[in-house]
Amino acid sequence: MNLAERVGAALSRPVDPAVSQFAAQLAAEADALAVLFYGSNLRTGSREGVLDYYVLTGGAPESGLWPTVSYREWEHEGEVLRAKIATMTMAKFAEACGGGLVDSTIWARFVQPSAMVWQRDEAARNAVAGAIEGAAVTAAGLAVALGPESGPEADYWRALFRETYKAELRVEKPGRENSILELNPAHFDGLLPAALDFAGIAFAREADVLVPHLAQGRRRALLARWRRSRRWGKALNVARLVRATRTFDGAGRYAAWKVERHTGVKVKLTPWRERHPILSAPAVLWQVWRAKRQT
Repeated sequence: MNLAERVGAALSRPVDPAVSQFAAQLAAEADALAVLFYGSNLRTGSREGVLDYYVLTGGAPESGLWPTVSYREWEHEGEVLRAKIATMTMAKFAEACGGGLVDSTIWARFVQPSAMVWQRDEAARNAVAGAIEGAAVTAAGLAVALGPESGPEADYWRALFRETYKAELRVEKPGRENSILELNPAHFDGLLPAALDFAGIAFAREADVLVPHLAQGRRRALLARWRRSRRWGKALNVARLVRATRTFDGAGRYAAWKVERHTGVKVKLTPWRERHPILSAPAVLWQVWRAKRQT
């Protein structure tokens, strides 16, 4: 399959109907163009834990920090479904997937599996597919620039994800880049050659070994762009965390659920705690500490 066919098939991946119904509600709230579903629940088909959605809206690309993040709960047939929602414009999403911005989080996330679980119309679907193709092309170019001169396809993806983790403000166990490939083998098998074809980057294939022919000028440009992204990656992560303390809609409910899930202690969510999750954190921790001592 060529890249467009691969992306189309991946976005059409079937999901639990409840996931799509939840997406439709989120789309209606945001007057969205499309909703993407991703993360471990997409792979496993489970509704347990937190479902991860990207809600894409109309309008001009945002300036400043994006996306905005929120948390929602929905009771479905006696079961409470929980979702973490990132919202941004389709225009900014496509721009970020295309790799022209300093931020690398969007293209690095969406070269990995995602599914279109709601769309307004065919035009919206085509816009998302085009953006995801851009993410694959961005990732593929950097993979061959950062990876070995020749090697199996997986070696290029490992080199890429190893570098993207270094650029982010989070601690990952060594070998995390391997688990991405091990958990999604069908998705990545053949994706690099398809993306290189789409990008016009020539390569030779000798059995399972790829030998990309990346022009030196293009390689230098890609590496310069990556150095800029790496330089700003952690600072952007910090800025988003600071922003989230003020703008994360539903942060109190999300934190209360996380505490109960990981400690078994049910946290009473008062209106003040819901409005001020950061200020209430010491009292919550004290409550958890006392409850654990009594068990």
